[in-house]
Amino acid sequence: MDISTNSNRIIIEGNIKSVSDYQSIKSNIDTVIATNKSIIIEIKDSLSLTSSVIGYLNMIILKNKISVQLLIGDGELYDLLHDLNLASVFNAKKA
Repeated sequence: MDISTNSNRIIIEGNIKSVSDYQSIKSNIDTVIATNKSIIIEIKDSLSLTSSVIGYLNMIILKNKISVQLLIGDGELYDLLHDLNLASVFNAKKA
């Protein structure tokens, strides 16, 4: 997995699957939300999101009142978020 940031946008390429992926995502999000109350996370081609990433996104939305928008490149991941009733929580859109 590769991750980059640009202003309030975080771009993730590759599959999100390990604890180190979660730690990298969390670290990048923490850096961005230190100066932004709204973030855009572009997940270009991952087939899944780990439960730790889902939990962390929920926490920053509910506790920190951060506005999150997910731009999802993979149709199956987008459908999964809908099935889990998370698409509206994460303001998910197909990229």
